[in-house]
Order: sequence, then C-alpha cells, then structure tokens
Amino acid sequence: MPSRCLITALALAAALVPRTSLSGEAAPPLRPNVLFISVDDMNTDLGVYGSPVVKSPNIDRLAARGVRFERAYCQYPFCSPSRSSVLTGLRPDRTRVFDLYYHFRTELPTVVTLPQLFMRNGYVTSRVGKVYHYGNPDDIGTSGLDDPPSWQEVVNPAGIDKTALESDVINLTPAKKALGSAVAYLADPRGKDEEHTDGKVATEAIRMLEKHRGQPFFLAVGFYRPHCPYIAPQAHFDAYPLDRISLPEEPEPARLLPAPALQSTKPWPYFGMTREQLREAKRSYYAAISFVDAQIGRVLDALDRLDLRRNTVVVFWSDHGYHLGEHGLWHKKSLFEESARVPLIVALPDGRGAGAVIRRTVELIDLYPTLAELAGLVPPADLDGASLRPLLENSQHRWDRPAFTQVHLGSFGGRSVRTERWRYTEWDEGGRGVELYDHDADPRERVNLAASPDHRAVVDQMKALARRNWPVPVAPGKAERTGAKGVRSRGQE
Repeated sequence: MPSRCLITALALAAALVPRTSLSGEAAPPLRPNVLFISVDDMNTDLGVYGSPVVKSPNIDRLAARGVRFERAYCQYPFCSPSRSSVLTGLRPDRTRVFDLYYHFRTELPTVVTLPQLFMRNGYVTSRVGKVYHYGNPDDIGTSGLDDPPSWQEVVNPAGIDKTALESDVINLTPAKKALGSAVAYLADPRGKDEEHTDGKVATEAIRMLEKHRGQPFFLAVGFYRPHCPYIAPQAHFDAYPLDRISLPEEPEPARLLPAPALQSTKPWPYFGMTREQLREAKRSYYAAISFVDAQIGRVLDALDRLDLRRNTVVVFWSDHGYHLGEHGLWHKKSLFEESARVPLIVALPDGRGAGAVIRRTVELIDLYPTLAELAGLVPPADLDGASLRPLLENSQHRWDRPAFTQVHLGSFGGRSVRTERWRYTEWDEGGRGVELYDHDADPRERVNLAASPDHRAVVDQMKALARRNWPVPVAPGKAERTGAKGVRSRGQE
C-alpha cells in the first residue's frame, strides 16, 4: 500500500494541472517537469535579497512568482562537495567528497542521484553546463565514474570567455596563477551575451525545452558565473559605476578570532588587494551576476513562450555563498554566514505561495526529497534532508531543523551549526577555537560570544546539536589523504 507521504504527493501533483478528456471525464494528471537552475559562487547580493546595488531583475521576478528562502545553507562551501551533496541528498561525511576530485561513487557505488530517480520514473534527464563539477563524475558513464549515468543528454558549451578571452584577464592577485582561484576580471568590449559560455548554456537550455516540451523532463541548467574570473560583456560592467561600489568594512583584528576562521584567504586580508582593487573586484563580481541573471531571464522567457510554466517546478540555487571582503576574506570555504548562506527560490506550477518568504533554516540537501515529493516519486529512504513541501504550502509551518555546514583544512576540520538566531562554529572539535554569533543583534558576525559567561548555556545547546550531527570526528576524504583519483578540473574551484 502506498505511504501517506506518497498519496499526498500524488494528490499535489494532480492538483497542479487539472485536465479533462474529450468526453469530459477527468484525465490522468500531467507529471510536473523540473527546471533545475544552478549558479556558481553566487552569494545573496541580489535585488530580491535586499541589495540596493545589484541588478538582478530576472531572479527577482522568479522570486515574485515563487517562494524565496531567506535562510538556506550549503553543506560544504566548495563546489564539488556541495554539488555532490545536493545531487545525492547526502551530507559530505557520507559522500566523502571534501575536495574537487574525489568521486562519491567510490564510497557509494549504488547511490541513486536526484536525476537518476527521475530517469527511473520515465523522465527525460538532461544537463547543460556545470551541475556536477567539471566532469567529476563523468556524466554519461563512459569512463565508469557515474554508472549508471545521471543524464541521458549532456551539453558542455564553451564560449569566447573560455576559448579566447582568458589570456586578457586582469589578475588582481598575481600570486594565484589559476584563474579559478584568483581574483581576476575582464570587461569584454566586443562580445555579445550569446557568445559567452553562459549565453550558450541558455541557448542550449532553450533548445532542450523546445525538444522535450511534450514529455516529462528534468532539465538541469548549470551556469558558470559569477565564478572567477569575472568575465562578462562590457554592458554589464557599465551598469555599476565604480563610485557606487562600497568598500568592505575594515575586518576585526585577527587576534579576536580562531586562526582557522581566516585561513580561506591567504594572504589575509583580501589576498593583499588594495582598497581600489577591492572596489574593482566587487564591481566585476556584480557585473557577472547581472550577466548570468540576463541568461536566466532568457530561459524563463522560453518557459513562458512554450507554455511550460503551468506544469514546471522551477528551482534556482547556488552551490555556496561568497565573501566580498567581509572579515577580510574573499571567495568561499569559510564557515561565516557569507560563505555558507545561499540564494534559494522554488516556484511551483500553480503559483502557490507566490512571493512568499520562508525564514526557517533550511539546507540544500532538502531539495532532493522536496522535488521527489512534488513529482509524486518515492525517494531513497536514507536521505539526510527533509522535504520543504510543508513550508512551500505554509511559510509559517512549524520547522525546527538547524543547518549544518563544514570544511576541512588539511588535517582537521571546522563544523558550523546555524539556527534561526545563532551560528555556532568549532574548529578541530573545539581544540583550535570556538565561535558563537547572535544574528538578532549581530547579523554580520562581528562579535564572538563563545567565551561569554552569559552565553554558556547557548554554547552548550549548540554544541549538543553539533554532536548530534557529527557524533565522532571525521577525517578528510581519501582523495585528500592519498591524492586524487578522479577527473581533474582545469584548475577551477
């Protein structure tokens, strides 16, 4: 007998698009499609998240017709570990993916990925651009890394930003040779959006929407920007005059924080950039956001033109956040809010909850069970996340799940627990430092309360949550201990 969860999910799917046959009798419900849009290294500096500067009209309009999650968090603020967790529904301690090379099937050969679940249930599963991490795993199974494959159809576009312009990029951090980890930018004076990689991603995604409009599909569209190097056509840079770009506030003294908290940026602060270089870097990052926002708009326009919006669940997410100078940091792989927090928007086919804002604490691993339930599919029983459907239906639904984010720094790790009010972080089981921040009073996490006698009870409560999720110390993955066995990623992060 089907479970109560499955029955409710099927009822929801049936309610999404009612149909009648020629005889007037009710026809079987259409199965909802999924348009799964990911971006790379995008933080919440977006118009709909309150930025007074960033221009993101297409992401904003998706939020207006969907549900925006205010407190959504990644499980590991680094590309491959985060994406592996999203697509398996499992935390990094189970996938064992802590770097860019290790492949989760080494540890979990029979795991059913999110697109595989849809494929097994009659969906066409297609991918355009970066959804896993640059060929790790091999998406179509030809090398045995992802076998059975997650996708039936794969397109890997490469535009002029990758094939012609990278040699002209301005590197503000010359000690970093790999452009994927440098702070580097280029305003392309001649190129058009459609000639850049993300423009080609949008073009191919539109083609796939047209191709599969008559059958249930799971289409994953992975955009590469605003990942460094920040390359975009000049027009997107022109939208951000330098004098409108604010500089990051001076970082708190390093002695006030555990040393590992600042290790993601070396040299600290700001990779040694000057204040004017910081302004240029921030402007370039914002230009890359506006560029990719325009490409997302093209895909959303096609969804409407093809009359697919009425039967498609649209998900927009970033693999992790991104520092733009906060705490003296740049890039990601920290356990501060700016690195762990992500934009997340879910738009249902029937417009239910349009414009709603969810302030509960959720995780990216919640997407797997959510999409399974919305499509009426039965997910694996051992997923680590929880379906967000109750929150999609009622933004005030009772929800007390914290979010867990972790990193590894060589031989030890950091673990962070986020509730609606508090962030608690410990390094090396607390042996290398502990942090506690009160987001009601200190949303920028500038005052570490971990040593305050007045907050001892809160520290104990948050530590207990950490121990519940991480009952024993977890060493780095095999790839970190013995060297990578998977496919390398051209120096990108």
